[in-house]
Amino acid sequence: MCGIVGYVGKRRATDICVAGLRRLEYRGYDSAGVAVIGPDGQLKLTRVVGKLDNLDKELSANPLEGGLGIGHTRWATHGKPSVQNSHPHLSCDGRIAVVHNGIIENYQELRAELEAEGHVFRSQTDTEVMSHLVEKYYQQSEGKAADLRAAVVEAVHRLRGAFAFGIIAADSPGQLVAVRRRSPLVVGIGEGENYIASDMPAIRSETDRVYVIDDDEVALITEDSIELTDLNLQPITKDVYVIPWPADAAGKGEHKHFMHKEIHEQPDAIYACLAGRLTSPDEPVKLEGLNLTEDEIKRIRKVVFTACGTAYHSGVVGRFVMEKLAKIPSEADLAPELRSRSPIVLEDTLVIAVTQSGETMDTLLALRDMREKGAKVISVVNVVDSTIARESDGVVYIQAGPEIGVASTKAYTLQILTIELIALYFAEVRGAAPAEELRAMKEALLACPQHAEELLKREDSIIAIARKYYDLRRDQWAKHGVVIDNGDQRAAEKGWWSTTFRRDAMRPNSLYLARGVNLASAMEGALKLKEISYIHAEGYSAGEMKHGPIALVEPSLFTVAIAVDGEVKDQMVANIMEIKARSGPVIAVATDGDTQIESTGVDPNASPEDVASQPNDMIWIPRCPELVSPILVAIPLQLLAYHMADLRGEHIDQPRNLAKTVTVE
Repeated sequence: MCGIVGYVGKRRATDICVAGLRRLEYRGYDSAGVAVIGPDGQLKLTRVVGKLDNLDKELSANPLEGGLGIGHTRWATHGKPSVQNSHPHLSCDGRIAVVHNGIIENYQELRAELEAEGHVFRSQTDTEVMSHLVEKYYQQSEGKAADLRAAVVEAVHRLRGAFAFGIIAADSPGQLVAVRRRSPLVVGIGEGENYIASDMPAIRSETDRVYVIDDDEVALITEDSIELTDLNLQPITKDVYVIPWPADAAGKGEHKHFMHKEIHEQPDAIYACLAGRLTSPDEPVKLEGLNLTEDEIKRIRKVVFTACGTAYHSGVVGRFVMEKLAKIPSEADLAPELRSRSPIVLEDTLVIAVTQSGETMDTLLALRDMREKGAKVISVVNVVDSTIARESDGVVYIQAGPEIGVASTKAYTLQILTIELIALYFAEVRGAAPAEELRAMKEALLACPQHAEELLKREDSIIAIARKYYDLRRDQWAKHGVVIDNGDQRAAEKGWWSTTFRRDAMRPNSLYLARGVNLASAMEGALKLKEISYIHAEGYSAGEMKHGPIALVEPSLFTVAIAVDGEVKDQMVANIMEIKARSGPVIAVATDGDTQIESTGVDPNASPEDVASQPNDMIWIPRCPELVSPILVAIPLQLLAYHMADLRGEHIDQPRNLAKTVTVE
């Protein structure tokens, strides 16, 4: 969530730190700051509320010189966004600076202890506890250099929670200390300079060689050396990890937003995910990293998918696919809820944890809980060597490359694809499905890159639909004589009341409906829309519509109905008719060649202004088996959300209140 960058070398540290923080803007933040040890040995600090542009302005007016520094972007947890609550945080004497990602669970008792000892706190944050603890243990005797690393280790021994820290001290010139527990951290390896970061994209333009720091490991970094130890200061030997993607992979290229770029990367990403795993419909699926023998696969009695947010929706697809193909009883659980209900774990239960980052805290804790109960865990992950990947019994990487946009796109489609490959593999090993059914599935998955390309060529039709619906309620008010523009105005309604209308209050509402395997598509489509456009959207089972949500249907609420070919299409047709009968506008997702859906529910005798007289707006996907359709349905729904948000002028890559990687509970 928070972003950390640190640098030690001969260049100006603020330049490296701010540039790295810009590459982490996708994580979400509300304030930023840097601390630098200057040539005069003094620690200088600059902090701002808001975006990094504000930090740039401050540093342009008042540059901080020095080759040792740490930078931070904060996503508020303890205390509102303010300069005082921004990182870095200082010790009482202003000689030690700390940046932190995570949560210190016992900060209140530590703060009380430190205040009783005379330490003065300046913020509401949990992080400031660390700066005072390090100060407490930072011993400097005459004739002996202060040992910053030892002080950090002493402080960490007092902490409970999840954290990654970067720490510098004016009295330890040239030294940067970093330590982590349950929060991501890497050390970048340079020549005559070295780095730390909470995520690899921050420093990829500087180096492709890093150490991935594990829990309770400490790094003492100078411009010429990196020493890795445990919390007992025993040396650790670690392999260098080479970042596999190029330095420009984290750029937007010619696209307006990262999200748009990543939607358009999906054909190539799908191809890369399939490569080496599925090459022909007549060849078996090959999956490395599962670490499951065929006997173990045959003995599986239950599969539990667990994840959060978008990744959870891929698990919902996985539940259907695993039962349909591999004939294994399956369920999908939100990671925090899985832990809350303390599930009974049967012998030969397999947990599949799904996460883009591999650092999602709730998913990690659910994984640990299920392993303690005796389940075997494999993970479906994007980020190589992430915490969840390391703590799983097996891992299958989705191979999406860096995903910068906060709203996940290509990672979602590749999570579904990877899960479908796992289900196919299990089905083959267990002999659970007819060969012709498995062959048809393989053909459909192999065709996905081409189908994704075709869907992207249809983007203009999605833009046209977005233009029609992004401000739907304004059109509805206009019918009553109320004119809504982009600012505030006093609007008199015909015989009703007078009030001030804001365009933000006129956002439309939406309902996403589906059944069966595409229930996840409705949930994910609604999530995308609300994440980036702030338009209220609900993803719902169409079978549940008459049990409450139908009360919301009216001309100012549009429904996205996923009615692709398959077992549940006829029921979806009936749901569309019910919506149209109540003058609800419909955007229907249907299969190429369908001659029924566009006119479903249309009343030719209704007045031209009545929604019931208008054909449904159509989003078409290429023909494919129903179990594969969630991969294809996702792409136009991503484009619909993107263009509605873009038309509204929203900050698509950095939606408010959201973070890319949620590393706290």
